[in-house]
Amino acid sequence: MTDHVSAPHSRAAIPLAPSLDPTLAEAHLPRRFRPLDRRIVGIALAAMTLGAVVAGVARGLTALIGAITHLAFYGQWGTSLVSPAGHRLGAWVIAVPVIGGLVVGVMARWGSRAIRGHGIPEAMEQILLNESRIPPRMTWLKPVSSAVAIGTGGPFGAEGPIIATGGALGSLLGQLAHVTADERKTLLAAGAAAGMAAVFAAPVSAVLLSIELLLFERRARSLIPVALAAFVGTGVRYVLEGSGPMFPMPDVAAAAPAALAVYVLLGALIGVVGVGITRLCYGIEDAFEKLPIHWMWWPALGGLAVGVIGHFQPLTLGVGYANITAAIGGTFGVSALLVLCVAKLASWSIALGSGTSGGTLAPLFTIGSTLGGAIGLGVAQAMPWLHVDPRMAALVCMAAIFAGASRAFLTSVVFAFETTLQPHGLLPLLGACAAAYLVSGLMMRNTIMTEKIVRRGVRVPSDYSADPLDRIAVGEACTREVVTLRADQTMADLRAWLARGEDISRHQGFPVVDAQGHAIGVLTRRNLFDATVPDTARVGSLVTRPPLAVREDNSLREAADHMVTAGVGRLLVLGAGDATRMVGILTRGDLLQAHGRRLREARERSRHLRPAG
Repeated sequence: MTDHVSAPHSRAAIPLAPSLDPTLAEAHLPRRFRPLDRRIVGIALAAMTLGAVVAGVARGLTALIGAITHLAFYGQWGTSLVSPAGHRLGAWVIAVPVIGGLVVGVMARWGSRAIRGHGIPEAMEQILLNESRIPPRMTWLKPVSSAVAIGTGGPFGAEGPIIATGGALGSLLGQLAHVTADERKTLLAAGAAAGMAAVFAAPVSAVLLSIELLLFERRARSLIPVALAAFVGTGVRYVLEGSGPMFPMPDVAAAAPAALAVYVLLGALIGVVGVGITRLCYGIEDAFEKLPIHWMWWPALGGLAVGVIGHFQPLTLGVGYANITAAIGGTFGVSALLVLCVAKLASWSIALGSGTSGGTLAPLFTIGSTLGGAIGLGVAQAMPWLHVDPRMAALVCMAAIFAGASRAFLTSVVFAFETTLQPHGLLPLLGACAAAYLVSGLMMRNTIMTEKIVRRGVRVPSDYSADPLDRIAVGEACTREVVTLRADQTMADLRAWLARGEDISRHQGFPVVDAQGHAIGVLTRRNLFDATVPDTARVGSLVTRPPLAVREDNSLREAADHMVTAGVGRLLVLGAGDATRMVGILTRGDLLQAHGRRLREARERSRHLRPAG
């Protein structure tokens, strides 16, 4: 502590070690941060129940899509997922997606405009701006509208709507229960993860998708419920549909070194393609915005394009999971792969840009796997010494295109493994997805998931790192040299001392202590120079609230939260082993200096070792 001594009867600061009353110290310290508490048990149980419900909803939605497909294309009843490609409607098939688009447009106009699009950006927006509160009507509007769009030939997968519906159910549960906004976000992410896990039997990638695109964090209190929900969702799928991989493919051997290099280059190329696809989709969406007709009619126009393309290339219609399996299984030839790739891209991008209801995952996987398979076949025939396996090329490009378009890097790698159960694919997948991620990050600021909401002014986190304030102890950042004021001192003496402008009087805040040396409050220079306070007043009379304190072994994050909660800019710092002994003071400026340290570590370049010469 620093004290100021002037004339015997006009000391502005006192030469003693200030302290706090023990009871007061404990009452005004911040709560210690705990990674987990008992509430996590209740949230986890709710997430597991939610996972079972969402898995059932996923099964119901796929059955609804199957029923609409059977009726629309085959005129019969059935609930299994069937490809529309075997229809016998001839040119009349063009009308089916148009009718579906009309129905979706009506539902969007008089139900909720939020059903338009693929669902994940809308969920992100609710998390970032609306404390994860999704309107309850979305729990049925989104799945029904998506079932209509996909069942009538829309080139989307069922997983996007199911992820959105699972998130809406989680949000609804979080709005009905007495929970915090953070816990509601966890339930939303848990529902989305359960939906993805129930469709693809891919629980780990479902958790990673939630982390990378919805939670924007990896904390135990959110990770555990989400993981348990995905676990239950996958378990229910195993019971209902078996435990086989979603996209079975023949076993592939470990890649040769030369082939690994090719796969990484393929990943970089597909990263460029992912950027191009993102720009294409939003360019088409912008073009629809310029049409002189109400947006309700846009899905019907998109459906017209889907129908025309589907008439000439029937494999583009519907969910297309079988196309992915065929592409990574080496069933198609080069020409078939390229035709399907271009046709699927055209059909899906136009339909998505028109604002109909559908997802992005399956179409991207189809485009990536067909393009990768075609390139892999070409390389294998032209340069057999590289030992490139076309099936592996299709697999890595399937994952890389999603990594490049969405930047969900870890999700892409693990998803391709979980849905095929090919352990030798992990290393090529890692290299290819990293290359796609790198290229995408250099070429494009936003992603296919974030571009829409960024245009609306929403700021989306892109990097998830440990909080720098949580890594620094208060004792490392606080000011140890503290000047204290006596409660019985007159304002006249104090103002005279301040007017002299000595270095130790230039602080912006001063603890005030009583006759026993106990700190009773903190005053700022603004308090001390208040013209309404007479010179005869005692310093202690200006104190209106007891001091707030923090221990020197608390983190700066705990201290910052304490400041925000209390609405103060300064905290007394107490010793780690003695909660009544004041050892310093922490200000907002000290917190900013700690952030400055983080910026220096990130930006300043230096060389610490030089090569011997």
